[in-house]
Amino acid sequence: MELRVLKYFLTVAREENITRAAAICHITQPTLSRQMMQLEEELGVKLFHRGGHNILLTEEGMLLRRRAQEIVGLAEKTEKELIHGEENISGEISIGCGETRNMKPLSEMIASFQAKYPDVSFRMDTAIADDVKEHLENGTLDMGLLLEPVEISRYHFVRMPIKEKWHVLMRKDAPLAAKEKITPSDLAGIPLIVAKRQSVRNELENWFGNDLQKLHVAATCNLSYVNQSIMVERGIGVAMTMDFSGSYDSLCLRPVEPEIVSGCVLVWKKDQMQSFLIARFIAHVKEYLSGIEKGKRNS
Repeated sequence: MELRVLKYFLTVAREENITRAAAICHITQPTLSRQMMQLEEELGVKLFHRGGHNILLTEEGMLLRRRAQEIVGLAEKTEKELIHGEENISGEISIGCGETRNMKPLSEMIASFQAKYPDVSFRMDTAIADDVKEHLENGTLDMGLLLEPVEISRYHFVRMPIKEKWHVLMRKDAPLAAKEKITPSDLAGIPLIVAKRQSVRNELENWFGNDLQKLHVAATCNLSYVNQSIMVERGIGVAMTMDFSGSYDSLCLRPVEPEIVSGCVLVWKKDQMQSFLIARFIAHVKEYLSGIEKGKRNS
């Protein structure tokens, strides 16, 4: 498979129309059609359902689209890294992020880094830790901001300064809203909206302890405090979540007891040669965090 043909394929997949895709790719429609048929012959699978006015991807086509996006993205990233050297610090740094208040100090690091190197851009991808780690492994992300618990033995990391405390998000008219803190027994039999990630589920199950058998999971979510808030507002259940200080007039947060505290780490792959740009940003991050620690010791 040629990189050029994969780019053509991605354009066709996005436009769902050969004529429009051909115009974008600056080639003729018959040439593009022939390229796509040759790609199907090369792979030995059917990639498209061809209709009168549009074409849709088959299951095999959707798989190739995911892989082609990774391949093309990695090729473009590599090209940028080779072009930009130490003398001209520019390019893109890609970071996968979970939902955490540690985005605030990370954003401060990014802003201060860009103040020094204005030609550097950042691409932020929001995803759960498992998906971020997958993209770190295939090289389409440079770094990951991961909420613990998470397995990080394959990564170098720095620990972020903000600890996340678990809360229960509920409607203000819910009976539990009258309590200052929520215990496992308080949630027995109450519909819950909980994290989908298994390592987080394990930690919550340990917290529930003997009350685990009384747990009623109404829904699971991988991300999005906003989506959880809407589900809670509509009465689907209460949500086990972090304190993101949302501004929903009809909702409130109550801390859990015993307390559950989660750390957060910024990671990058071990045993991998970093580009000059990434190495410089890592050094900047460590310097920034060192300054925070020094300030705490002196206060």
